[in-house]
Amino acid sequence: QVLLVSSSRYPDQWIVPGGGMEPEEEPGGAAVREVYEEAGVKGKLGRLLGIFEQNQDRKHRTYVYVLIVTEILEDWEDSVNIGRKREWFKVEDAIKVLQCHKPVHAEYLEKLKLGCSPSNGNSTVPSLPDNNTLFVTAAQTSGLPSTIR
Repeated sequence: QVLLVSSSRYPDQWIVPGGGMEPEEEPGGAAVREVYEEAGVKGKLGRLLGIFEQNQDRKHRTYVYVLIVTEILEDWEDSVNIGRKREWFKVEDAIKVLQCHKPVHAEYLEKLKLGCSPSNGNSTVPSLPDNNTLFVTAAQTSGLPSTIR
């Protein structure tokens, strides 16, 4: 399953949590921080699903990761400050709710469906049980030369 959060701009719409990187922050660290702030979950960073370029002109690039959730907070920063909600979806259902208003987020999940393991290919990571342990999070950069990946 995939955890989505309500949009801060449009609270009735669901999005993949994520946000910008702080100076000197790595994409994986930013993804973990953003998911903690926006969705109130902690976990183990899994594989990089992909790097998506949304805007060629501004060199806007989004690194999308899988996070295996190990802890779910009852109250978290965005739930207290802006009333953000979170909800678990089956991957197929998440793709449907994202396609109308956030098609690029649906692309992330399409990529997830194609891959078989949420780990980095490390065979010591057990396969996922059928409970709420999977999460997708994104870290965004801008202004990088297109040769940097």
